[in-house]
Amino acid sequence: MICQKREEESGKTGSFFLGRKEGEAMKKTRATRHNGRTGAAGVFRAGHNDRTFDLDNAGHIDQTRCSINVYWDCYQGLNFPDENGIRPERKFTFDEIELIYYTDQFGDSIEAQNERHRQSRHKERIRSVEDILKDPKTCPEESVYQLGTKDGHEDPALFVQVFLELKDEIEKHYGSNIKVLDWALHMDEATPHIHERHVFFADDGYGTNFPKQDKACEALGFERPDPEKKSGKNNNRKMSFDAEIRRIYIEIAEKHGITIEKVPLEGKEHLEKNDFIIAKQEEVKAANAIYIAEQELKIADIDAMAEEVAEKAYEKACEVVTETVKEETVKADIDIVKEYRDVLTDPKRNAPDKQKNFIKKILDNVMERLARNTAVLLEKVKGILQRPEIKQKNKEEIAHVARESVLEILERNKKKSAEHNASRQVPTKEKSRDWEER
Repeated sequence: MICQKREEESGKTGSFFLGRKEGEAMKKTRATRHNGRTGAAGVFRAGHNDRTFDLDNAGHIDQTRCSINVYWDCYQGLNFPDENGIRPERKFTFDEIELIYYTDQFGDSIEAQNERHRQSRHKERIRSVEDILKDPKTCPEESVYQLGTKDGHEDPALFVQVFLELKDEIEKHYGSNIKVLDWALHMDEATPHIHERHVFFADDGYGTNFPKQDKACEALGFERPDPEKKSGKNNNRKMSFDAEIRRIYIEIAEKHGITIEKVPLEGKEHLEKNDFIIAKQEEVKAANAIYIAEQELKIADIDAMAEEVAEKAYEKACEVVTETVKEETVKADIDIVKEYRDVLTDPKRNAPDKQKNFIKKILDNVMERLARNTAVLLEKVKGILQRPEIKQKNKEEIAHVARESVLEILERNKKKSAEHNASRQVPTKEKSRDWEER
């Protein structure tokens, strides 16, 4: 009904609205859903979505079609532009709507946090609502939906119906921890698509809500894809949430008779420019996924590895230390006895030769016994070093050094991988904030 209304008001009919040409055979359609928060220019702002910027600088936008776009936000509801692209019933922009919502819903939590920072004398940590909106961790997430490509797409009216049913399902099942803030149907670009922005929130630990994606997904009952592994970029609750939303999205589309293409994109030479960019970026991510996963696995196993290293290192250290103690201690003792013997048997010393010979014999015997008793000394030193309390303390120190060294190496390797990944990003001639670059 929404698109039908826009069609009637604009007088624009035909394949642009209907998607398929008359008599065209049913083809499989690609169901697109991309998520993002940041781009090269920082966090995504809602101004692109409700067209509150200079359209003359946006070559990818057909301004003659702006009048058939559709806009919605959580305070003002639906609003439509007139033939000149002006929306007379709109009082607030999407950016203003999001600021109002964040202030209304998270203002108490933000102020309470700031007061705690004042009390703890950390005023540098104080943040405003605007700061929270600009933070990549707490800003709204943007999802872009599309059914089809520039070469063929579903009837926008049917597309919007599918999207609205999906939005209803999200609000029905997950509305306790996620709020849809605004959405816009763009009919003025190559392919009809919808930008939808939402925020995840959960209890901040003090009885008020605050933007917390992972906590929200946890509260909604989502678990990591692999619960046995630590949470990370490739194993987190948000992945499970996105998978479920995509499943529902496809299920609703198929319920309306749309056949969804589930085979990954191939034949990149036939892809439109921005689809190629997305596919290429996914290729780069996949090429690094195994390496990064291995690095994360190694980091997860560092404690066990450090313990093993410490055990072996300590045993080796005991051997070296014991041998050194044995050699140095016995040598020192023998040297002392020898020195004492030489003094007492010095020819210049005024003493009978018989007495000197007796002293020499006794002290030579002492030195011989010291040399023979090195094995006993060796066992005593080993025994001391192997005492549980001494061994554990020394092993912990060795493990700490080993752990820090390995972590440093792995983090350095991950950084190199990330830099290599970034250097392989596909360049674009113009950086627009259109969905297809996300």
